[in-house]
Amino acid sequence: MTRIDFPVDELTLPHSEEEIQRKLAQERARLASMMGLDSGPVHHFRRPAERPFTAEERGKVTILFGGLTWKHERVIQAVFEGCGYGCEILPVPNVSAFQLGKEYGNNGQCNPTYFTVGNLVQYLQGLQARGMTKDEIINNHVFFTAGSCGPCRFGMYESEYRLALQNAGFDGFRVLLFQQNDGVKAASGESGLKFTVDFGMGMFNALNLGDIMNEMIYRIRPYEVEKGKTDEVFQSSIDTLCTLLRERKPFEDHEDLPEWMAKKVRANKGKKWEIWVNSLAKVREQLYGNPYKEALAAVREQLATIEVDRLRVKPVVKIIGEFWAQITEGDGNFHMFEFLEGEGAQVLVEPIGTWVMYMMYQAKARAAARRPLDAPYKKVKWYELRKMAVNELKFRRKQWLWGVGERVYARQYHRVVEGLGNIAHHLVDQKEMAAMANPFYNEFARGGEGHLEVGKNVWYTKNRLCHMVLALKPFGCMPSSQSDGVQSAVANHFKEMIFLPIETSGEGEINAHSRVQMALGEAKVKARMEFEQALKSTGKRLEDIKDYVAKHPELRNLFYPVPHVHGYAGVAANFVLHVNDLMNGKKRLARVPVTPPQKLTVAAAYGD
Repeated sequence: MTRIDFPVDELTLPHSEEEIQRKLAQERARLASMMGLDSGPVHHFRRPAERPFTAEERGKVTILFGGLTWKHERVIQAVFEGCGYGCEILPVPNVSAFQLGKEYGNNGQCNPTYFTVGNLVQYLQGLQARGMTKDEIINNHVFFTAGSCGPCRFGMYESEYRLALQNAGFDGFRVLLFQQNDGVKAASGESGLKFTVDFGMGMFNALNLGDIMNEMIYRIRPYEVEKGKTDEVFQSSIDTLCTLLRERKPFEDHEDLPEWMAKKVRANKGKKWEIWVNSLAKVREQLYGNPYKEALAAVREQLATIEVDRLRVKPVVKIIGEFWAQITEGDGNFHMFEFLEGEGAQVLVEPIGTWVMYMMYQAKARAAARRPLDAPYKKVKWYELRKMAVNELKFRRKQWLWGVGERVYARQYHRVVEGLGNIAHHLVDQKEMAAMANPFYNEFARGGEGHLEVGKNVWYTKNRLCHMVLALKPFGCMPSSQSDGVQSAVANHFKEMIFLPIETSGEGEINAHSRVQMALGEAKVKARMEFEQALKSTGKRLEDIKDYVAKHPELRNLFYPVPHVHGYAGVAANFVLHVNDLMNGKKRLARVPVTPPQKLTVAAAYGD
């Protein structure tokens, strides 16, 4: 067989590694040019360096925030101001803000992003229209908001805010972030926003007060005898709480301890034990001090002026869904709470405290699930008892700390509930919630509210605590879409369940209200049948019940405790059953919690 040798030009062969890389780069450039991909040098993304918010600026920089209910926002503002910060609440976001957010932001974001950043841009444009220059706006304001990392777009909110602000002409406007997964911790690490004991405990109190007052107003307003009275009283009550949070004097050991103790403290100023003593005393004063207790008593006295009629038959609608959509009270969720009340329903809102308890439960449960992986000694022999004991103790210590955190938070929350008349409900046990959700949705599936949406739906349906569950979420919200897919299996399991998911956006309000009306019609029938069943079981006429209530004014008192009977969700049905027991002598009229006899002024509420 004849071999054919082709002539090879030795000059074309690469002789070194550098030449090989050069030829590869040339060929890569030729192919990129052929495909239209030669866009010049690659510029990798770098997180923009933001100008810090410094301690020297605290007196002249205004912190902007918003997105919660007006009850939460007012008390949070009071804490900021009480700690020496200038603070302004952004207006409730409207459709115009949504359109601005879409104009200046990226496509495909969910509506909390559009509403929030559009609302901020709208506010800044308003400042500019009133004569403030862009430099003054950028230098004298910062935006304080939540952030996260995770499987949904929430992790990109911060960058979207910055992009929209830049596109709107406010490049360099500062955004301060606290991380959803890290608690209240400034992600930017700036010294301008300092998390002291007084600030942290003030925010803790504000969060609980906002949650409980928010739930109470929705529980009371549908049954008020005098229309508009509830809103009027709650405005005054929030003023009382804000005065407390803004003007109460912080505890200082060298000023507020007995003189003999203060001398010892002054002699050891700056030592670790003195700092711990002062910090613990501040915590105690914030939670158990007389100004706090007196403010709660003053609010109870104001709320006691509201008279209620519990014989009104109203379907109870439990709100669940994505965090922002289920809390905001404006165009962001189609004014859904106001619409439901206008249609004759009682709205059962969810406190932020449930989310806090969920985060602590998740940390505890994940640590237990990862126990074999996180052990300090990976390979421990069965006879190495000391190493096994060390591992066990470290694990138990972490679990104990999380358990203490859960109990302390729940205790303080329930203490405020009781202090304000025991109208709001107690926090749901997270372990039981997870157990109810787990057959349908794994408790370790991340994103949004995790298993909470499914767990709440099962909990409130199984325990007959509502007539209908309404899930509010932004359009295209991935975690809530996952939950909705699972909810179909839940609804098939609980045939009596009325569950309706609603996607919210800047448009589609009429369609959403129409869908809610149809489901609410079923809930009204359910509530009416429940009431008639309860009334029939008493063997009495409704007129007889009304006559008894008219003769006993304490039954119209806001704070009168009506026991819940399992199987009956409505206030009217439970009230009829209780009045029947009173009329039959099976129970006695309960003592209505009374306010101390002295008149408490707003000044007395914070200790003046």
